[in-house]
Amino acid sequence: MFFNLRNIATLLAAATLIMAGCAESETGQQSETPENNDMMLTKDPHTFARPEEAVMKHLDLNLTVDFASKSLSGIAGIEISRTEDAKQLILDTKGLSINEVLEGKTGEESLKYSLGEKNDYMGQALVIELNDDTDYVRVDYSTSPEAEALQWLEPVQTAGDQPFLFTQSQAILARSWIPLQDSPGIRFTYSANVQVPENLLALMSAENPTEKSADGTYNFKMKQPIPAYLMALSVGDLVFEPLGEKTGVYAEPATIEKAAYEFAELDEMLEAAESLYGSYRWDRYDLLVLPPSFPFGGMENPRLTFVTPTILAGDRSLTSLVAHELAHSWSGNLVTNATWNDFWLNEGFTVYFENRIMEEVFGRDYSEMLATLAQKDLKGEVKKMIADGNGADTKLKLDLEGRNPDDGVTSIAYDKGYFFLRYLEETVGRKEFDAFLTEYFNSNAFSTMTTEGFLAYLSENLYEANGLEPDTAVFNAWIYREGLPASMPEVESTRFAQVDEALTAWQNGTPASELDTANWSSHEWLHFVRELPDDLDTTKLEELDEAFGFTSTGNSEVLTAWLVLTIKNDYTSAYNRLEEFLINTGRRKFLVPIYGAMLETQKGKEMAKEIYRKARPNYHFVSTNTLDKMIMEQG
Repeated sequence: MFFNLRNIATLLAAATLIMAGCAESETGQQSETPENNDMMLTKDPHTFARPEEAVMKHLDLNLTVDFASKSLSGIAGIEISRTEDAKQLILDTKGLSINEVLEGKTGEESLKYSLGEKNDYMGQALVIELNDDTDYVRVDYSTSPEAEALQWLEPVQTAGDQPFLFTQSQAILARSWIPLQDSPGIRFTYSANVQVPENLLALMSAENPTEKSADGTYNFKMKQPIPAYLMALSVGDLVFEPLGEKTGVYAEPATIEKAAYEFAELDEMLEAAESLYGSYRWDRYDLLVLPPSFPFGGMENPRLTFVTPTILAGDRSLTSLVAHELAHSWSGNLVTNATWNDFWLNEGFTVYFENRIMEEVFGRDYSEMLATLAQKDLKGEVKKMIADGNGADTKLKLDLEGRNPDDGVTSIAYDKGYFFLRYLEETVGRKEFDAFLTEYFNSNAFSTMTTEGFLAYLSENLYEANGLEPDTAVFNAWIYREGLPASMPEVESTRFAQVDEALTAWQNGTPASELDTANWSSHEWLHFVRELPDDLDTTKLEELDEAFGFTSTGNSEVLTAWLVLTIKNDYTSAYNRLEEFLINTGRRKFLVPIYGAMLETQKGKEMAKEIYRKARPNYHFVSTNTLDKMIMEQG
């Protein structure tokens, strides 16, 4: 499909539901604020909902957290907006036990309901029959111990002596712990009452407490409308440390001091972000450091970003991840991809914004290291995807219908999206591009965006507004064609050039211990390890390890690159650390390349299966869903 300015109306799949108070912009998107949560609805292949007939506007949760049964139970009260002739409200569920559905906030009358046919990744539709005046339903339900969004941790899997629970709702896992309309194009406000064991603290993607309650009861409110994938809950033995007026960090007591040190620059990052693209719209920005099984680097839950402990390197060297999650407060949380086919609108913008924050705080030479690493990863992944027959997934605009939207979580959305935006900046000019992005976030705040809607907005508000002719051929090459376009900016890092000189010197005989590495950042070390030859003998690996302590490093990015290299060369001295790291780390970004390297040889396959057998209980569904396919295929 190609972009055509003259035919944009045919590309926007708008719903027929017209709600009072909606004001449609010239781009075909409807502006939305917390006071006006109406939206233009786009057909989403990953939800059973029919929001053009009845759409949720507000969620009232009343939940009890039971660690013994590993389940949540309670009531989901849903306020809806509907057309006059709507007969049904359709919600998404997966593995939920539905006990009863009632009408009204006080449950005046039972409503008929049914569950649709099961779909492996989408679950089941909950079809609720509406009366003529039904505008609020209460769903009495409970979750399964196997709910894919929920990870229940035993005390031995945490940093303390208490159990722990956290959720991971992106992309379509919210439906496994709440019956709702699980689409990024549907936004709603929510409140919650959550009952937990008295010695634990509950937190959500909402206004949060900073201390434990005496009776384990917590009340939450999220007044800004969010999509379902940003619903989040965590329960554990947690404490809070303020970092600034609007920032702070939660962590287990054993971790809080290290976390507070690592994120001391959080206020500076928030100020840099606001100076770039306007006011932060979510009141507070706090972090929650989760146990090691968390499958991602971070999750941008509004007001409370979940982060992996793998970024607690002790030297603040991996905080670009925090800049990424902070940037999501604008790109993703504020202006959201309408469907997962438009995922690049969330992640490409966020990587661009992340790099700009890092440039603002640490300088251009620092941010260019990040860009250089990203470009090399992107080129490698595109080459592999095309070779594996997955070239269609190298387009920015994806077609994930009939597939798990998790298939779209590749470097395409992140890094190809970033380089498209960087191309636009370098073509039009940074000053003009910054003004455009600021207006983009403001005029589309608390609403959704399609790829086609963005291209129309881009053409009108960046190109035509600056007297330029939109280059639709180039836009099409970036968005709708496979691979990487010829217009992709090439980046070079002067600091990496110095690393390359050191690597050449070592290869030419200079002892590793004599290389000038005193002022290297973690990014320079990562570049150094990645550029090492694939075939190094044990003597060379021992020399590097003795000089630089790669096997014992606390930097997970560098360690992962090093472990992949040691596997390729059967450097057995690193294997104890390898097993320890895999058992105690659940972040998919690190697990996939390490297990992947082991699966390249027969010895490695046996080692991978043995370690995975021990480690799998510590991993979240998001990681096991990927790794089961990789490792179980080995027989």
